[in-house]
Amino acid sequence: MRMPELHAARRARAQEKIAALGADAALITARANVRFLTGLVSSNAAVLVPADRPAVLATDSRYAEAARRDCPDIELVTDRFIEPALARLAAAMGLRTMAFEAQDMTVLRYEELAGLDGGPALVPAGRLVEELRTVKDAAEIELITRACAITSEALAAVLPDIRPGRTERELAVLLERAMIDLGAEALAFDTIVASGPNGAIPHHVPGSRQFEAGDLITIDCGARYAGYHADMTRTVALGEPAAWQREIYQIVAAAQQAGVVAATAGTDVSEVDSAARDLIAAAGHGDHFGHGLGHGVGLEVHEDPIVGYGRTGTLEDRVPITVEPGIYLPGKGGVRIEDTLVVHAQRAAGILTTTTKELLVL
Repeated sequence: MRMPELHAARRARAQEKIAALGADAALITARANVRFLTGLVSSNAAVLVPADRPAVLATDSRYAEAARRDCPDIELVTDRFIEPALARLAAAMGLRTMAFEAQDMTVLRYEELAGLDGGPALVPAGRLVEELRTVKDAAEIELITRACAITSEALAAVLPDIRPGRTERELAVLLERAMIDLGAEALAFDTIVASGPNGAIPHHVPGSRQFEAGDLITIDCGARYAGYHADMTRTVALGEPAAWQREIYQIVAAAQQAGVVAATAGTDVSEVDSAARDLIAAAGHGDHFGHGLGHGVGLEVHEDPIVGYGRTGTLEDRVPITVEPGIYLPGKGGVRIEDTLVVHAQRAAGILTTTTKELLVL
């Protein structure tokens, strides 16, 4: 299927949801959602999707030519103030109610739209487009697979650079450069390199700490390729690990495997989380694993579904997620192991991040 046809099919599915919501149209403003429905990459774009007529894309003059090139099948409005322009257009079309993305819309922007004379009534759209984005088509999975391959290859390239005296920030820069050199269009997120006691901080910012013999080093990285993201974490040992380090590594590795095995279509997300969390808790480290087990991956590095305790919903076929348990010991260090994988209905989840999960001793 050609990309314009693919985007048109996505908009048709969105129209079904808009009609079911009882709205006359939806104003889609979140960047990833605009890209999903139209193909346009822009920092200032929105799309009006009426329930029963063709959609209209709005962007400013900086992106108008790109919109004509990449979105030839959709009507284009060129205006600096895209949201009021589309709201006025909706009113001119006779559309009385317009759903909006509350998760993206600021109060100030909402008040501007709500105050338009004769403008449509505004109703929350919920996560209408995000729900459509959750299950990926073959083209999307291929792009995520490529992003994961770049990530795995880049990490392999920089592992020999991990040695005493190298700083966290230096390794992060080397890894980021390797991902770009291997074809990433950008980073999926800021790389995390957490060594020694910093490994107890799940989202540590790489700094000037130098690696030392005896460190565990957690590396959380990902490439972005054609808009789609990868997410992988590995923890390595610099020199022979202590008994406590091997112990928590083995616990996390077993928990990660349990989470991967549990990630099947039809399984509740909280059950997937429990498969890993209960194992860590049984080993006496329940208080040392505070974050959720994983999340969806696609046009955003963190998207639906969220796989965690207290979450609801079931996994579906062709949904890419991460599984990333960890143990974090304040003042000592930590371990996290993470893969990006694709949930399947008829077979085990396919792991896309291929770097070994055996404890590497460097």
